[in-house]
Amino acid sequence: MPSPRHAQVERERCVSCGSCANECPRDAISVWRGCFAIVDRAKCIGCGKCVRVCPADCISIVKREVAH
Repeated sequence: MPSPRHAQVERERCVSCGSCANECPRDAISVWRGCFAIVDRAKCIGCGKCVRVCPADCISIVKREVAH
């Protein structure tokens, strides 16, 4: 069962430094073409480690939407 939360990146503010990707224990974050970080929601456990290391303060942990 997936975590009830996941990371979300504000792409416009991301500086594509890769800090979040390096910190993620599940390899759920990658930097897409050097432009911005993207989150693989299937892998993300919502631990918040990426939030703490982001120098642009552009990552937040949000409640996972449940499909009906």
